[in-house]
Amino acid sequence: MVTGIIGKKIGMTQLFGDGGVVHPATVIKAGPCVVVQAKTAARDGYEAVQLGLVEDGKKPRVTKAVEGTYKKAKVSPTRIRREVAIDSSDESPKPGDQVLVSIFESGDRVDVIGTSRGKGFQGVMKRHGFGGGRATHGSMFHRAPGSIGQSSYPSRVIKGMKGPGRMGGQRVTVQGLQVLQVDTENNLLIVSGSIPGAPGTYITVRKAAVLKPVRVSQVEEPKKK
Repeated sequence: MVTGIIGKKIGMTQLFGDGGVVHPATVIKAGPCVVVQAKTAARDGYEAVQLGLVEDGKKPRVTKAVEGTYKKAKVSPTRIRREVAIDSSDESPKPGDQVLVSIFESGDRVDVIGTSRGKGFQGVMKRHGFGGGRATHGSMFHRAPGSIGQSSYPSRVIKGMKGPGRMGGQRVTVQGLQVLQVDTENNLLIVSGSIPGAPGTYITVRKAAVLKPVRVSQVEEPKKK
């Protein structure tokens, strides 16, 4: 059984639970996907499948080598492809099989993998949370990083020193999100909390690798006068 699916972030919303508890949630357009290629332990050394996200619109251009892989699976080329693991307990999927959002159920725990928003070149206060210097008149040390090493020895900047630079645009995995709703008709998946990336970002949703306790917020009862 396939343990993950490709999707696209639609945006955030909120759902009301029992007792008026508000759950911030993210809506994901998950699938439909097709199995493009199956990886086997005998040939590739591990078990996995390569999925392609089926989208409406113009047919994407692919190389001849990739086109041959799609022809072998008897499916149309897709623009987005991702590799996900499979559960070896069940029968392995075959090229051409469909993978739908129905592989998840309400209450499941999932991990979401995506690319965070790119924020460009940023200073140390925004990038690493530095406190900065004094904000008084004449300090001339408001947002500078401070000392980055010694002059006599070792006379160089140590590797790993936190400094200004490019921020965001990295692969981020958010673990242990709870599935709140599954809409199989519209291929929608609503998960608790936020996920990386802006609306329209392609993400991968997989079954949680590590289960973490779910935080349940409680509504305080009004105090009696």
